[in-house]
Amino acid sequence: MPAQRLSVVVTRRLPEPVETRLKELFDVELRDPDTPMTREELADAMRRADVLVPTITDEIDAGLLGQAGERLRLIANYGAGVDHIDVTTARQRGILVSNTPGVLTEDTADMTMALILSVTRRIPEGLAVMQRGDWPGWSPMALLGGRIAGRRLGILGMGRIGQAVARRAQAFGMQVHYHNRKRLRAEIEDGLEARYWESLDQMVARVDILSINCPHTPATFHLMNARRLKLMKPSAVIVNTSRGEVIDENALTRMLRGGEIAGAGLDVFEHGHEINPRLRELSNVVLLPHMGSATLEGRIEMGEKVILNIKTFEDGHRPPDQVVPGGL
Repeated sequence: MPAQRLSVVVTRRLPEPVETRLKELFDVELRDPDTPMTREELADAMRRADVLVPTITDEIDAGLLGQAGERLRLIANYGAGVDHIDVTTARQRGILVSNTPGVLTEDTADMTMALILSVTRRIPEGLAVMQRGDWPGWSPMALLGGRIAGRRLGILGMGRIGQAVARRAQAFGMQVHYHNRKRLRAEIEDGLEARYWESLDQMVARVDILSINCPHTPATFHLMNARRLKLMKPSAVIVNTSRGEVIDENALTRMLRGGEIAGAGLDVFEHGHEINPRLRELSNVVLLPHMGSATLEGRIEMGEKVILNIKTFEDGHRPPDQVVPGGL
């Protein structure tokens, strides 16, 4: 008699090839329509499933984990970041947590460069002129931006994505500077032609463009606070494709409005999709709806990692992307 298949609940719609493979392998419950689950729906799913496949929009805290059923043994997160999951409490309850690291590196780095170019070359302003149909024709002084070749790029967080951004910046002729919890090995640093700054304060005061590429942890919450933002040059630009909580959004908004920082490109925000309305009024700010990892290829690869983690767990082994408390 065949063994009973794992019960898997997926909280959001995923690419069709991923959903098809999940249905082939497991007793899967897919989400339709594609809306975030309420807290009550999440609690119900966690009571009846062996495996939960959540996304970044699902806040799985200690209170929710306390309502999980005895069956739930794996939270196979669809995404690399797990700051929305109380990993420590999950582990205490015997629930493993896995994620999908590495697959979105190139996509996010591409979006970082896109934002850098969009802000410095004023691309959205030019697009708006054309869409309004009021372009009077070419002018030597119209919509002047700035050249990025030769500019100093400061990278805050030199993990996979930070290094991918550095490689792209090299190709654009930028000078790469970085601050990281740990200094890179000499051969990596030399290959990226990157200068390490032990002091974040000293780095942000010297760079022309600052790219946020570190995760959100208690240690990085408001790492770019009002005091540190004030160290930046008035001509500097800040770009964030990582986590919105790393920047004090209110302080950044005040400084952008006051001309203390030249511009910003933001793909993530401190309060999720609730964006400071004053940011929308600024012509020197480019706002995107968390699109940094939004490629079909990347989303499918994320799903493949989720499936591998679940299948490995089902076979009695540790999921290859298991998240360990304290190792985030």
